[in-house]
Amino acid sequence: MIEYVSTRNPSIRVSSSKAILDGQAESGGLYVPADLDLIKADYHDIIKGNFKSMAKAVWNIFFDDYGEELIDELVERSYKNKFSCDKITPVVKAQSSKSEAYVLELYHGPTSAFKDVALSALPNLMSAARSMNDFTDDIMILTATSGDTGSAAIQGFSDVPGTGIIVFYPYGGVSDTQKLQMVTPASPNVTACAIRGNFDDAQTGVKRLFREIPKPVKGVSLSSANSINIGRLVPQVVYYFSAYAQLLEAGVIADGDKVDFVVPTGNFGDIMAGWFALKMGLPIGRLICASNKNDVLTEFLLTGHYDRKRDFYKTTSPSMDILVSSNLERLLWYICGPEHTVEYMKQLEKEGEYQITDDELSEIQKVFTGVFSDDAEGAAAIRDVFESDKYLMDTHTSIAWACMEKYIAGSDAAASVVLSTASPYKFSAAVLEALGEELTGSDEGNMNKCHEITGAEIPSGLAGIFKKPIIHNDVIEISDMKAYVIEKSNARD
Repeated sequence: MIEYVSTRNPSIRVSSSKAILDGQAESGGLYVPADLDLIKADYHDIIKGNFKSMAKAVWNIFFDDYGEELIDELVERSYKNKFSCDKITPVVKAQSSKSEAYVLELYHGPTSAFKDVALSALPNLMSAARSMNDFTDDIMILTATSGDTGSAAIQGFSDVPGTGIIVFYPYGGVSDTQKLQMVTPASPNVTACAIRGNFDDAQTGVKRLFREIPKPVKGVSLSSANSINIGRLVPQVVYYFSAYAQLLEAGVIADGDKVDFVVPTGNFGDIMAGWFALKMGLPIGRLICASNKNDVLTEFLLTGHYDRKRDFYKTTSPSMDILVSSNLERLLWYICGPEHTVEYMKQLEKEGEYQITDDELSEIQKVFTGVFSDDAEGAAAIRDVFESDKYLMDTHTSIAWACMEKYIAGSDAAASVVLSTASPYKFSAAVLEALGEELTGSDEGNMNKCHEITGAEIPSGLAGIFKKPIIHNDVIEISDMKAYVIEKSNARD
């Protein structure tokens, strides 16, 4: 059976269900599979059948204490009638004036973002884990979001018995549509709250709360829906296998060919899922870490120097506006070892930076390449691809596309796949401006104008968002997060 170990305390070892319940380890570390040999598999066995059958195969490997019968039930419950596309995460071909690539569309879920793939699953995994571990407390989910995780988590955990959720998002740091997705849900167990700070402030605050108030009130325990929770990360592994299977079926690649994946990256979770897929045995060539102007990961992958003491930029790809990429800690644990990882994380917390060794960097660079593109390059990619192919990308996908075009000349992979992480209608204003159009003065007007110009279908979950009443109005200081969580937990008690 797979054991999950804390990246900061090797004595903390738990089952997958306990790791999912905890969200974050007591030591402040993240849970990782202790033995990567136990996740190795023949990818041919995984890519048989449809997305749900692949999910069952992957979940059974990582979550082996659940048992095959329960996994089958949880996968069916997680993905039945929730996605607008039968393939769940379809692959489509797109081209610009300079290149062509394949786009893995991850936004066909209820909130039109890639987070739906995992957050349709996590509530079911967590509910089952409660029973498996004789867990009687209510669970308060704490989530920091740079835009998309919050709405997907609220959607997934709405009305789940014994569970409440508080989403913290940066005030003024998300698009109007993203904000409306978080502040309009009426389920009594959900709360969205803005903090006066950026995503890193929210994420750091949430992590601190797990250490300071693991039980805010009697009968309530904390957990997480961010990708620091292994139950959030593992379901994302599946769509790498799905993408490979679709390319194989379409005759784009031959069996065994390597595929590069270009991943718009902020918190390093989505690309870390790709690394797990690689370690399982999927023929992946390189993982291209695509950053926006907040290019802390590009610098790290080039030099081994991680420095969060840099200017923070608000960009048109806000879900990537992150300077502390939490999931990188998981990669460090495997590459640099437990002792160095603890040392680096202490340096990051105290000094705001750390430097890994040349040997460690060389090992990481065998798989990862860091590339960044700014807002102007992302906008140019939106315009170029639409004019060339009538394919419309959002501002995060376009950053990845622009980074792909910078890197592709040096690739010997059989195909390149760009992960498309959100619907363009979540960022209608920036998309319209990229197309050279004037804005209307409202996000609703921008969405409708974008539809009129491009013909791209507006997702049903976004079409009526502007008619819903705003329910969650709270805006707090970062220093007030602890008191806020205790207050909301007391309200559930």
